[in-house]
Amino acid sequence: MYVNAWPFDGDSRAGNLQRQRADGRVAFSAALLDRRTRPMRIQESGSMRIRLPKAQGPSIEAVLVNTAGGIACGDHFAVAIEAQAGAAVTVATPAAEKVYRSDGPVADLSVNLSANAGSHLEWLPQETILFDQARLIRRLDADIARDAHLTLFEAVVFGREAHAERIENGLFEDRWRIRRDGRLVYADTLRLEGSIADLLQKPSVAKGARALATLVHLAPDAEARLEATRKILPSDNGCDAAASAWNGILAVRFCAVTVEALRASVLPFLLAFRGGPLPRVWLS
Repeated sequence: MYVNAWPFDGDSRAGNLQRQRADGRVAFSAALLDRRTRPMRIQESGSMRIRLPKAQGPSIEAVLVNTAGGIACGDHFAVAIEAQAGAAVTVATPAAEKVYRSDGPVADLSVNLSANAGSHLEWLPQETILFDQARLIRRLDADIARDAHLTLFEAVVFGREAHAERIENGLFEDRWRIRRDGRLVYADTLRLEGSIADLLQKPSVAKGARALATLVHLAPDAEARLEATRKILPSDNGCDAAASAWNGILAVRFCAVTVEALRASVLPFLLAFRGGPLPRVWLS
């Protein structure tokens, strides 16, 4: 989107056009009161909103909404979520997030999560879809207490399948850092730049897959869940998956040829792994 920014001297050169970029921020905190998780603080600015559908039970479900309608070149978004001691919070999005083409500027999204003593925090957005020439840097930082439960899930799709789109040029950087009691326990960075479609063909990258997802679960019993998790992994449906566990961390990777194959594998897996229904916005 462009707006006129003509100087008062009448100069009408196209180089003086200035973009309007989205800048959205959300901060949300929830606490356990009378055995129920309740919202304590909500701050919103720009194009980011958080909604709290009514739900029964001890946990709270928060839905992040980007009213900008997607992510474009140069947009900036920041999300901060806190589960106070004993609280149970699930954060989801109502639909896939689209990242549009850029002629140079890089969009960035930063997510900061905090899970305090005895809390349960789930970060479960729906997939991110990158268009050809999209440029996005995404950073996720989490700080958790030793006895907290944290579940992170992110999926990314490279190119619009309905358009048979290849990402001939683009940038995608995904950086995760998790600290437990202030100590770094998990660090993972994926960076793809240039002809992403060609990079995904490499066996060491994705072996031709175009839909990737990662689940990371931290909890006192995370390692003990490894074998049970492997039993519910998908097989023979166009999606490869594997799980590993160490030092109180359980990690699962998914690699699918299409977004349909990814969702067909991920949805039943998440249902079984969580032992309950998915956020309602996933099914709408």
